Amino acid sequence: MKTNSLPFYDMSDNPTGCCPRFKPEGWDGVELKLRDKPFVRAETSSVLHVPLNMGKVMSRVFEHMEASGAYDETDFIVMSRDLSPWKGEHLFAAGNPVEDEEMTTVSGDFITKVFEGSYRDAKHWHDQMQTLAAARGNKDAEVWFFYTTCPKCAKAYGKNYVVGLARL
Repeated sequence: MKTNSLPFYDMSDNPTGCCPRFKPEGWDGVELKLRDKPFVRAETSSVLHVPLNMGKVMSRVFEHMEASGAYDETDFIVMSRDLSPWKGEHLFAAGNPVEDEEMTTVSGDFITKVFEGSYRDAKHWHDQMQTLAAARGNKDAEVWFFYTTCPKCAKAYGKNYVVGLARL
């Protein structure tokens, strides 16, 4: 893929009015090349890896991104990972700086894999992403997940697609 570009995420197929229906084609087995790609960085609180304030944080960040013109539906991903059993980190692709939010950049090459299933499978998905990265030379890869729909929309669509990303 071209540097700093992401696979297409069709925002127009959105019968719930919340999260668009995710189409996994084009996301599985892709190598993403990110170089100083800007992101909004946010944290959530968790109890034993179960997020407590995810909806509130997501709403706040998206509201600030839209107000600043940083939200671009043609360049969309939210990369998430657990920093501990008590805290999650989330990176929102941003087209420009967002007032009242922490900004960061990401550089690196990532391999992707699409999973489908319950959030409780995330530990197994993490292990699979580590194995994929190890096969490419990184034995202790940083692993992120792109949760493509909220739990309510996943239930409505009958599928819960999650994209794993492992740093190579």
